[in-house]
Amino acid sequence: MKLRHGLVSATALIALVGAAMPVKADTTADLLLRLKEKGILTEDEYQALLTRRTEETKAATPAAAATTGSTAQVSTAVAPVQDAQTAAASALDDKRVVRIGENGGMDIGGVNIKITGSVNGFYTHDSGQRASPTTTVVGGVATVGSKDTSSIRNGLLPGYFKLDVTTTQLGIDVGAHFGLYPGINSVDVGGGSNANSGGSPNALGSSGIDARQTYLTFGTKKFGEVKIGRDIGLFGSEGLLNDITLLTVGTAAGNAAPSNTSLGRIGVGYIYADWQPQITYTSPLFAGVQLAVGAFTPLETAGRSEVNSQPGFQAKLTYDYKDGPFAARAWLSGISQKHDAVDLLPSYTGRAFDTGAKLTYGPASIVGYYYNGKGVGTTGLFLLSTDAFGVKRKSNGFYAQGTMEFGKVTLAGSYGESNLDLADGEINPTLVSKNSSYVGQIRYGLTPWVTLITEYTHTMSDAHGENSAKSNTIATGAILFF
Repeated sequence: MKLRHGLVSATALIALVGAAMPVKADTTADLLLRLKEKGILTEDEYQALLTRRTEETKAATPAAAATTGSTAQVSTAVAPVQDAQTAAASALDDKRVVRIGENGGMDIGGVNIKITGSVNGFYTHDSGQRASPTTTVVGGVATVGSKDTSSIRNGLLPGYFKLDVTTTQLGIDVGAHFGLYPGINSVDVGGGSNANSGGSPNALGSSGIDARQTYLTFGTKKFGEVKIGRDIGLFGSEGLLNDITLLTVGTAAGNAAPSNTSLGRIGVGYIYADWQPQITYTSPLFAGVQLAVGAFTPLETAGRSEVNSQPGFQAKLTYDYKDGPFAARAWLSGISQKHDAVDLLPSYTGRAFDTGAKLTYGPASIVGYYYNGKGVGTTGLFLLSTDAFGVKRKSNGFYAQGTMEFGKVTLAGSYGESNLDLADGEINPTLVSKNSSYVGQIRYGLTPWVTLITEYTHTMSDAHGENSAKSNTIATGAILFF
């Protein structure tokens, strides 16, 4: 079969060359030899084509001589060209045909290649408080230490470039997925720090690239889909993906030396879902309901070095409904992970759940979100999740937001907070009790790709004692999706 495919393709190529110029037998032989030397033809294919060409030349010579100088010569000369063109068209392997895929991207012989991406940048002015004994809040996210800073920076999203390659083989849908997230800010990449470490706004700097997504998928419509690799977690993902500050800056932690990302509403309404190595199964969609469950690389408790023997587990249940201009999405997700004992600190299991909904009617939408956990911490997973003796702390949070479109203009606003309780018997007056923020936005759809955005954020951090801090951020810029 392979030999036959090579013969047909090479014959079509020779026919196309013949249609463009007179081809002598020796010229054809030279062409075949070059194709063999370049590895396009095997030795067997080369010999078979050479033999076929020789036989066709012998058979065509008497007919050509008999019609020399007559009208028949023209028709005889044209017919082989037409036949050659037809043969060439039919011989083109479908794998070489490029089409627009059903889900976008390029479809090349049943393999869909889809490229998506985003770029953003914002002028950001952050006004915080100077450090003092009364502004110290351990775990606070309001700016402390510098009163006024300015930067041109990324928002909660850095840029991203995502490549998805999918196809169906033996009745199974398979895919390879890669996501690179480059920032525009110069970051400190020395000492083993990652692309999202603190910035370094010095001459001769460079930005960092965060390879957040590298995973494969396989499954069927009836079975569902299995994902293996690195992607966003299940717990907390809906809170992040439905947040209006995903498009902008929100709380601008580290604005004097920005890293690849700002905080947005991370730590002021939800715990960051993070991008984690995982094996996840997602069910088919049943009447709008879908379930995803997965095992994840266990995360260490921040500040203590653990070697955890069990994976973490996460699950998410979603429901989608649409009727005319009304649409709704509701979700419930959870996380559970055991942390092994280390040194004199005991083992513990951190657990949390979150729930929420997004309701849309025409140009208006509202989102409500809530989470509650014990031993999961605040802002990031297992950050400040226990006291110094390994006793678990409780945490909870929420945010509410609304948007309204007026043609190309969208008005949006939200309020959210994240709360952290003291562990039983703990006395820690400087530990954060609550991080909260108000956000207001104005967006303008300049083109289908480009959105201009101006945003104001007021962030507050309160300790369990009397300490507190607050900051105000104004950001204006644009984000592009393609």
